[in-house]
Amino acid sequence: MPSSTLSRLAHVALAASLAASGAIVATAVTTTAAHAATSAVTAASSSIDGKITRSEVIQRAQYWLGKSIPYNQGGSYPDSSGRNYRTDCSGYVSMAWHLGAGTGPDTRAIEDSYTYGIQRSELKAGDVLNSYYNHVLLFEKWDDAAHTTFSYYSFGSTPVKHVTGASINGTLDSHPNGEYKALRYKNIVDDVQTRATKAGVYHPSTQTFYEGDNTGSTLGSAKFGNAGWTPLVGDWNGDGVASVGAYDPATATFYLSNDNSTAAGTAKFGNPGWIPLVGDWNGDGVSSVGAYDPATATFYLSNDNSTVAVTTTFGNPGWIPLVGDWNKDGKDSIGAYDPTTQTFYESNDNSTVAGSVKFGNAGWTPLVGDWNNDGVTSIGAYDPSTQTFYLSNDNSTTAASFVYGSPGDVPIAGRW
Repeated sequence: MPSSTLSRLAHVALAASLAASGAIVATAVTTTAAHAATSAVTAASSSIDGKITRSEVIQRAQYWLGKSIPYNQGGSYPDSSGRNYRTDCSGYVSMAWHLGAGTGPDTRAIEDSYTYGIQRSELKAGDVLNSYYNHVLLFEKWDDAAHTTFSYYSFGSTPVKHVTGASINGTLDSHPNGEYKALRYKNIVDDVQTRATKAGVYHPSTQTFYEGDNTGSTLGSAKFGNAGWTPLVGDWNGDGVASVGAYDPATATFYLSNDNSTAAGTAKFGNPGWIPLVGDWNGDGVSSVGAYDPATATFYLSNDNSTVAVTTTFGNPGWIPLVGDWNKDGKDSIGAYDPTTQTFYESNDNSTVAGSVKFGNAGWTPLVGDWNNDGVTSIGAYDPSTQTFYLSNDNSTTAASFVYGSPGDVPIAGRW
C-alpha cells in the first residue's frame, strides 16, 4: 500500500464487533498547538524537564542570541519566562532544553545524566556535540547532503554565537574534534507534521483499510489482520507516523504494525468481549492501548501496553466509548455516545462530563476527529444505509458531507 503519512497524535480505534449494531469507536487526537488547515509543524510550549520538540529547543536557543550576554560561569541570565540559567556553554544548553536543575548541569552531568549517545550522522536539531570536560555545542542542522558541514549554537565566549558551515571533522570552538561525542537529550521529540483528520472505511470481508480524503476519493489502502478482528490505527513507536493495527476479540490481543504490513508487537490487554481503545493517555506522543467493559461502562487505560494506569467508569452500559482531545491539552481523554438519544458526552478529566451534544440520527455510527486541524477533536456521524459521512467542526452544524464506501463497510478516521 502507499505509505500513509499520519500525525503521531492522530489515531483511530475501531470496535468492529459493534458494526452490526451500527456502533463503532473512533478516536483522532492532535497536538496542543493550533494549526492551519494544511500541514504545519507543532511548536507547543514545553514544561520544565518535560518533553520538548526540536523546533522549540532552537527557538529557546535563539532567545539568547544577539543579546550580548556576558560569558560568566558564575553568572546567570533568564529565559523568556524569567527562569535563570548559568551563562556558560552547558547553562546555555540547559536553557535551550528547558531543564529544571538549578542553573543547569555542567558538561559532565549533561553526558552522564541527561542524554544518550548517538552516531554523528544521526545528529538533528537540538542534539549536542559534547566535550566531557570542556565544552558543548548545540547542533542546529546539516548544511550539506553529505553531512560534512553543519550549523550550531555555542556559548563559549561573549556573546552567544551561531556558526554555519562548520566541518564535522574539524576543530570546533578551539577544541580538538576527537573530544566531542554526539548526544541526544532524553526528553527531546521530533516535531510533528499534522493535517486534518480524514474519514475512510474498513472492509471487514477483506480486512482492508481504505483511506478517504473527505470528498469521496481514496488516498491509499492497506490489508492487515484476520477476519473478525477489529481494525486499529496509532503511532505505536513514537516516530510521528501512525500505522495500522488489529485486535483479536477472542483472545483480547492487540497486533501493532509500524510499516502497515508486518506486526511489530503484540499486547494482550483486557478481556474477551471488551471493546479495544487506542489513545495517547499521557501526552508522550505514543499511542497505547486501552479497553472498555460494556457491561459496566468501565474504561481501562494503559500507558505501557501492559499495566492499567487509569480505571474509570463513565456513561452507562450500552453506550459507545469514544476517545479524543476535546480541550486541546495534548492528551486523549474519554467520552461516550448514547445511541438512543444520539448524544455525545465528553470528559476532559476521565471522570466528569465537560460537554454534551446531540448530532446525527438513530442508527447512525458516531465518529470523531479533528476535521479542520484546529487541535480540537470534534464529532461526526456515518449513515450506514447510504454510506454518507457527516462531519462537524463546531459540534453542532455539518461542515462536510460525502458518500464513501460500500454497504457493510465500517467507518474509520485518521490523519492519512
